[in-house]
Amino acid sequence: MAPDHVLVPTLGRPREDEALAYALETFPDADVTLLAVVTPLDAPLSEGGVLERDEDRLEQTRQREASLLESVDGDAARKRVRIDVLEGRPGTVIPQYANDEDVDHVVMHGHGTTTAGFVRRFLGRNVATTVVDRTDEPVTVLE
Repeated sequence: MAPDHVLVPTLGRPREDEALAYALETFPDADVTLLAVVTPLDAPLSEGGVLERDEDRLEQTRQREASLLESVDGDAARKRVRIDVLEGRPGTVIPQYANDEDVDHVVMHGHGTTTAGFVRRFLGRNVATTVVDRTDEPVTVLE
């Protein structure tokens, strides 16, 4: 059964446009939510992998998401996409949003899921792995 609502979370990292394009192409009849997650300033790393202490972070995130949406081919596809911006830890915010908003499928870029050994223990789990583990609905992770 094809999903009615697909979630594409973004963290301000490269190649997230591929996840949006994949969701729009693979699920042509589904509504798509582009969820920009802004990591709190007290978190170890913010979006883009660097802790940015700028008062305009939410507005910059909205602008980034609008640019990402503009990269989508076709007005019909753009009309299927809604943008939401939330602040919080991605591993918590994304699964909670998926459950609260009746999302049927999540599509996201893996952001280097091959990290292993000491580096993985030092940095902890990556966001994609956490989302897969905490989300009840199917999650597609693009490499």
